[in-house]
Amino acid sequence: MTGFVRGMERRQVSLYLAAIAVGALVGWLAAPVAPALAAAITPVLGLLLFATFLGVPMVSIGRSFRDLRFLGAVLVVNFLVVPIVVFGLSRFVAGDRALLIGVLLVLLTPCVDYVIVFTGLAGGARDQLLAATPLLMLLQIVLLPLYLLLFAGSAAVGLIKIGPFLEAFLLLIVLPLAAAAVVQWLPGGATGGGTGGADARGTRAARAARGTETVMQALMVPLMMLTLAIVVGSQIAAVGAEAAALLSLIPIYGAFLVIMVGVGVLAARLTRLDPPAGRALVFSGATRNSLVVLPLALALPPELALAPLAVVTQTLVELVGMVILVRLVPRLLPHRVPVGVSPAGVAGRPE
Repeated sequence: MTGFVRGMERRQVSLYLAAIAVGALVGWLAAPVAPALAAAITPVLGLLLFATFLGVPMVSIGRSFRDLRFLGAVLVVNFLVVPIVVFGLSRFVAGDRALLIGVLLVLLTPCVDYVIVFTGLAGGARDQLLAATPLLMLLQIVLLPLYLLLFAGSAAVGLIKIGPFLEAFLLLIVLPLAAAAVVQWLPGGATGGGTGGADARGTRAARAARGTETVMQALMVPLMMLTLAIVVGSQIAAVGAEAAALLSLIPIYGAFLVIMVGVGVLAARLTRLDPPAGRALVFSGATRNSLVVLPLALALPPELALAPLAVVTQTLVELVGMVILVRLVPRLLPHRVPVGVSPAGVAGRPE
């Protein structure tokens, strides 16, 4: 089983691209399944995040809060640089109110869910990014109306309901994180056993904790594949039906990814972050909160029906971009090899 899991991890980028292709094929050829797939997004993503959080020792999150340089860089990139970039890019669709609102909704909100997964796959500092998640979520809730007011006018602000934001935060962040913390703090868990973990190793709780961690670690790649396939399959038909109107958004979203990767790498070097923290910064700046803001877009009035499809189009562009960045970002921010130490002797994720 271990060899099979490691084989999937080595081929994960190819597997993710295949999952996207399968999801697109299913969603296109069997459009009636889209509502069922859409309903599965939240539970599947929640399970994926539970597996992700389970792999991040909770004790390391507390230490990450003390890294003010990383937190400051994440906040500046997401809430100062990103709005400037988004304002410039959004001018290309400023004449279409529905597309404009969709673009602003998705690009102004930093991701707080699967960005942690992709960061980990690229050898980034998942624990530091996870520690920043509550602050990222809170600030985007507070600042999004202000950005919409500045970029789209006062009428756009009145159309946004905050309820879906809070619901997504509870279901996709708080609940999986709490469940992972419970498992870790059980005797025998990753952080829970402490010195008492060895004494309790033979207990049922210890075996359950170790078994859960082992199983969820093995399921990381399949869960990511399932998430990608479901997200793409649930939305591809709707996007295809409005392809002519949405094609203009693909260059905007592609440009955003390219610009923010460059910004993230530059910011990581200027702030002298270590490679794992720098990679986390790049992914935080480039990855957007599409799955959380989609309910906001769906709650808009009928005359803005293109707005949720604009959000979904960004998701499709971003997913393809993320599987590329998993390989690209480690090359842009490689581990530093100390003098006299061979690259093979450096601990960390293979480049």
